[in-house]
Amino acid sequence: MKWYPWLNQPYRNIIARHQQQQAHHALLIHAIDGMGDEALIWGVSRWLMCQQPDGLKSCGHCHGCQLMQAHTHPDWYRLEAEKGKASLGIDAVRDVTEKLYHFAQQGGAKIVWLPDAAQLTEAAANALLKTLEEPPANCWFFLSAREPTQLLATLRSRCLTWHLPPPDENQGVSWLQHQVTQSDTVLRTALRLCNGAPGAALALLEPTRWQTRDALCEALNRALTTDILLLLPTLNSDNAAERLSWLIALLVDAMKLQQGAGQWLANSDRPEVVAQLAQQLNGSALHASVQLWMQCRAQLLEVAALNRELILTDRLLMWGRLLAPAAVD
Repeated sequence: MKWYPWLNQPYRNIIARHQQQQAHHALLIHAIDGMGDEALIWGVSRWLMCQQPDGLKSCGHCHGCQLMQAHTHPDWYRLEAEKGKASLGIDAVRDVTEKLYHFAQQGGAKIVWLPDAAQLTEAAANALLKTLEEPPANCWFFLSAREPTQLLATLRSRCLTWHLPPPDENQGVSWLQHQVTQSDTVLRTALRLCNGAPGAALALLEPTRWQTRDALCEALNRALTTDILLLLPTLNSDNAAERLSWLIALLVDAMKLQQGAGQWLANSDRPEVVAQLAQQLNGSALHASVQLWMQCRAQLLEVAALNRELILTDRLLMWGRLLAPAAVD
């Protein structure tokens, strides 16, 4: 599993707590996509399962390390929804938690890892809560959540929340420079569009995906000066929600530009598009535009069997009215 340099300090801090016997039995990792929380937990798990740890490192040679490297350790459990399902049910939780009360097969620690704790149904969360309230000896729980507030408050209260913040932007850019050949401006744009998460930025910079984002900027440029409905073919795709996120980011940048904060643009590689939006929409119209597209994105993500083309056409027509000359100062 790939390791990331910004995980070094969190790793040291977590291992230090274990060395000092001050570690919490349930760690809730709060991290956005692309931060490498799974790699962090895997590294900590390897140290906990190692029979002869060398300071902050696992030895890599003992039987426990060999089992972890082969992904066959019988006392390491990964709890997640089955393929094709969105939720993790109570039966899967009960099956694992029952095993935790038995003697560890390798005589050491037992670890449960939930890569996405938000998958837990309410019944499953309550079942897990009972185990967290009275955990078996030498048993460690690691949960990850993009938004911890989506979890039951009682479940969160039994965990120690550990926020995994994005690294400094310069560190993120430096790491990306070793992964992909792009200008600093493009690298910073990708980072800012991904809230500073380098792993997510690298995925965004994958050629086909980045070309799609560039195509949206070009289509928006043309649509703003001709017919806003020309934007429909670019927005109407299976990843429409992501494309709307890019559009919203451009609109927010236009608001920054109007407020004299142009140095903080996320889309620093496309200043001409941001400037055009700032010229065609006044402050209130920009705010209304952001709200319109955020609501549209939420609908596409949350409402089943929605006619995507119809809803996008309707929102583009609504946006066209905001773009009319009357909307400009």
